[in-house]
Amino acid sequence: MTDTGVSNSGPVAIVTGGSGELGGAICRRLVVDGYRIVLAFHSNARAAKSIADSLGRHNVELVQAHLAERTAPAEILGAALERWGTPTILVNNAGFMTRSMVADMTDEMWDELIDVNLSSVFRLTRAVIPGMVSAGTGRIVTISSQAAHRGSVGRAHYAAAKAGLLGFTFALARELGPSGVTVNAVSPGRIKSKMLNHGSDQAQESKWLAETPLGRMGTPEELASSVAYLVSPDASYITGAVLQVGGGLVMG
Repeated sequence: MTDTGVSNSGPVAIVTGGSGELGGAICRRLVVDGYRIVLAFHSNARAAKSIADSLGRHNVELVQAHLAERTAPAEILGAALERWGTPTILVNNAGFMTRSMVADMTDEMWDELIDVNLSSVFRLTRAVIPGMVSAGTGRIVTISSQAAHRGSVGRAHYAAAKAGLLGFTFALARELGPSGVTVNAVSPGRIKSKMLNHGSDQAQESKWLAETPLGRMGTPEELASSVAYLVSPDASYITGAVLQVGGGLVMG
């Protein structure tokens, strides 16, 4: 996509992990749909700048922040408020994955992953809630994983964090429902990305495809479409839901 020069005037959305393949696809789709985006990223400034340039700097505000830091929510929310005002959409997409069997996993590996993949979601979500409640509307969408439902060998910390996000989503949906704020989760299956493919080989990929009823991997754009639906007015009566985007890998 190239910058059309059109300046969006729709709701303000925060997207974390916006410089990655999945986050970038989400940002692109939301800008196409008319939203203004606060793209939060950790370290890949080049990718973040490229996405912002392609979508138009008038539609995207870049914020570099390390979500493991307790100051990150104030930095991200502050950038939104200074540029456009109260964000009424939050997409908790940031996360990372490491590998270790539980017997060999260090406390540091566990703590680092849980802090970024789970605790940071709590902290940033907590920061945006007052503005959404005051506005009487809001959409919170958190990216979980089908590892939360199936487990993942060598990634117990990742599966635990992603499962924790589901419990957090359900509880928050009950808390915020009376305020007009919806809270939902998306559980991707095997989506084509560098993070998924890292360390995998042809045999592993063939096994993944055999486990997936649709027989293929998903695309970042398909994931982005599910997020776009949940933040749209069409999903106004959906809250506390988990949307499975995995080609049938997990059902129900």
